[in-house]
Amino acid sequence: MTAPVLRVRGLVKRYGGNTVLAGVDLDVREHEVVALIGSSGSGKSTLLRCVNLLEELDDGQVLLDGEDVSDPRVDADVARRGMGIVFQSFNLFPHMNVLDNITLAPRVVHGVPRAEAERRAVELLDRVGLADRADSYPDRLSGGQQQRVAIARALAYSPRLLLLDEITSALDPELVGEVLSLVRELADAGRTILMATHEMGFARQVADRVCFLDGGRLIESGPPDRVFGAPEHERTRQFLRRIVEAGRL
Repeated sequence: MTAPVLRVRGLVKRYGGNTVLAGVDLDVREHEVVALIGSSGSGKSTLLRCVNLLEELDDGQVLLDGEDVSDPRVDADVARRGMGIVFQSFNLFPHMNVLDNITLAPRVVHGVPRAEAERRAVELLDRVGLADRADSYPDRLSGGQQQRVAIARALAYSPRLLLLDEITSALDPELVGEVLSLVRELADAGRTILMATHEMGFARQVADRVCFLDGGRLIESGPPDRVFGAPEHERTRQFLRRIVEAGRL
């Protein structure tokens, strides 16, 4: 079996006296889609931010393709080239059109020539169904379209790992489907994905593995049918009962 693309070991993150992640261990293998589920405040988003080195770790390691990218001696900007992240909010630059939003990081951070960056951006826009919106500005796009642009931007330099942080939570309900359809296409194409999501039905259908976090700890992990259908831990069962009662599963 090949080594994981991502390996997290003993990850601890504190904010003051509050421990948000309490020794999390997690592997994500190539072409695997791993869904993080749990209540608000369980540590899902913090875990993604720590993996992407946007938060300083208090303890533990983050290894990408076997390299300890959390080592303070490692250039975080260089390490992030292997990862693309998409947040709840779209974080597009409002003064730039769609094409410039997607090509900015490849050109400025990674030194990709403009022509090559724009060629790749046009390909990605076609892939996400927005080939005709390259010259549009963010305020002329729907929320679903903006989130699809954000995903295209994260894919612009072909990252080894795609991190998705509750990417549908800021969308109107009727726009959620178009973004989830895109993620499904990426998963079907073999993209390696670690995603935090509150879309339980989607996680069950698309993920290869589901990880339930509670209180900063990874309580349970396994195939979706097993975790959702026959959870082993009482805390997982409690969480899923509430989800079912709310009509979200």
